[in-house]
Amino acid sequence: MRLTRAGEYGIRCVQHLARHGKGTLVSRKEIAVRTDVPPHFLAKIAQQLARAGIIEIQQGANGGYRLLRDPSGITLLAVIEAIIGEISLNDCVGRPESCHNSPLCTVHLIWNKANQQLRATLQEADFATLAKEESCCLTPFPETAGHKEPIGKK
Repeated sequence: MRLTRAGEYGIRCVQHLARHGKGTLVSRKEIAVRTDVPPHFLAKIAQQLARAGIIEIQQGANGGYRLLRDPSGITLLAVIEAIIGEISLNDCVGRPESCHNSPLCTVHLIWNKANQQLRATLQEADFATLAKEESCCLTPFPETAGHKEPIGKK
């Protein structure tokens, strides 16, 4: 299993919103610039996150996105699965009916255990904790990068 680019972009978007906190409207442009996510791709990802009840989309010239829940209640697992669907290491774990040997297979038991551990690890990682840490996924805020004015303002 490999995390898709869409999944990575979803994580970046939610992580940026988590730095602002629940309910704070953040412009699409700011999110796109600070997370290095192409704007057209961000719009598609935001729709998936909104359907999952993670963010709200506000349309219009002053629109943007806001978290609907406290970042401590949003996990990496929830964001990834909102974008790419349920995580499973392989078909025999995700769709046991695809393999007639699954019920008897000792390798299936190992795959299943590894899958449960992966899901548990992603479930433990919440965005309140992630937002407190420096991240390789986010570009610095302008005040930390030597800029004096907000992005998009002249």
